Amino acid sequence: MAGKSSCEFCAYYNYNESYDDYECEVNLDEDDLARFMSGSDTSCPYFRFSDDYKIVEKQN
Repeated sequence: MAGKSSCEFCAYYNYNESYDDYECEVNLDEDDLARFMSGSDTSCPYFRFSDDYKIVEKQN
């Protein structure tokens, strides 16, 4: 996906039952976190499209 990436479609965006909310499970370093919080970076370098079909293929 070029340009902006949507967290809702990312493989690292998962539901946390403890907080009853979704969260990104990528461990960001200080520089990445600063870019994310400032809003200067429009696309996530860690975005990976969540493809449930590929997961099922590995299980078979």
